[in-house]
Amino acid sequence: MSAQAARGSVALVTLGCTRNEVDSEELAGRLAADGWTLVDDAADADVALVNTCGFVEQAKKDSIDTLLEAADLKETGRTRAVVAVGCLAERYGRTLAEELPDADAVLGFDSYADMSTHLRSILDGGRPASHVPTDRRRLLPLSPVARPAASGDVALPGHAAGVVRSRLGDAPWAPLKIASGCDRRCAFCAIPMFRGSFVSRRPTDVLAEARWLAEHGVHELLLVSENSTSYGKDLGDLTLLETMLPELTGIDGIERVRVSYLQPAEVRPGLLETMAATPGVSPWYDLSFQHASTPLLRRMRRFGGTEPFLGLLEGIRSRQPGAGARSNVIVGFPGETEDDVAELERFLESARLDVVGVFGYSDEDGTEGETLDGHLPEHVVAERVERVSALVEELTAQRAGERVGEPVRVLVEEEDEDEPDVVVGRADHQGPEVDGVCRVRVDGPLPAPGSFVDGVVVAAEGVDLLVEPR
Repeated sequence: MSAQAARGSVALVTLGCTRNEVDSEELAGRLAADGWTLVDDAADADVALVNTCGFVEQAKKDSIDTLLEAADLKETGRTRAVVAVGCLAERYGRTLAEELPDADAVLGFDSYADMSTHLRSILDGGRPASHVPTDRRRLLPLSPVARPAASGDVALPGHAAGVVRSRLGDAPWAPLKIASGCDRRCAFCAIPMFRGSFVSRRPTDVLAEARWLAEHGVHELLLVSENSTSYGKDLGDLTLLETMLPELTGIDGIERVRVSYLQPAEVRPGLLETMAATPGVSPWYDLSFQHASTPLLRRMRRFGGTEPFLGLLEGIRSRQPGAGARSNVIVGFPGETEDDVAELERFLESARLDVVGVFGYSDEDGTEGETLDGHLPEHVVAERVERVSALVEELTAQRAGERVGEPVRVLVEEEDEDEPDVVVGRADHQGPEVDGVCRVRVDGPLPAPGSFVDGVVVAAEGVDLLVEPR
């Protein structure tokens, strides 16, 4: 009997952010190397391995719903086992297992390296002990520069030495993890507790994986982490990202590199200079503003405000006038006043951001925000979300309209399902999945996914752009 037949088949179902996508592809690589057959549909797999998200309340609900749907397949499909991994499993572990008895196992990050053994045991009738959560910030030294020597004993998804990865799709772009964890203590965020302290990947490992991705049809890299502006601090060199960017863009087949998750308080002029001056680095700035009222930001354990944030954007646009900028904001944080909301609106009206995600505050277990006074009624939070979202929709549509007449280079991702002469892709200022797209009408044979089309923006529909080839 072959190794593959002996192991069985597994489908990876990924929820949440691009960092989870990298973790899923690492799990896929480990399982494939150990003889498991990877399939796309959980209904066709012996094991449904659900990589959950535990970031905000809606993401938790989506993860639980997905686990329940996968469990139903045990009655209707060939699925024999459902296993929860990822952030929700790491964060709640045994509690999640008790609340979801239909899940055959709830495994934390420490299980990733030996996932094959766990899955085989489950199919043989075993039930591994459920993960017991802990504050992962305590697993490594407090001092960043002391972490490299100790990190070998801590499971860090997406940090495997060498390339341990199997692609789970054929998109011409891919996320590439450069670090994990976070040392910041934002009052609303639980990520540091279940992702741990900030740890950079070695540049040699990042570059090796980038070359592997290029060999597997990737033309655009999205560098991901919880905080890319901290990259290298635990390796003793905060300029490592500036050093690595030209090396990444120099890889044969890589046409674009994007840097995501920039903390405004940590953005250095040298990083902006390198991003602007390096051919192949997209003029796209993913800036984590969260709000614009200085008093409220300090209550959130963050820094900044309208004027410094506008100054940062001006510094970016003075170097790259057509740069794209995106962010997320939280409304309804405990103690937020009408003046705070008005200040946020003033900032958004001046910032000319291409994309803004608007989130209503909700308590996260174990965070400082839970303990603060001044919690707002749910209906007030909902009203502010609706109010700011309406403003954002208007402002981002205006910003897209400003781009009419601009030249763009579009990375083609797919054919339009409804219009046979249109392909869909993204320009340099548009990030994958969460930003707008370019729709390019082509007279003649359609360019294949992964190819580039030079064109000019002729119209805007919301945040999406209509492009004519040149």
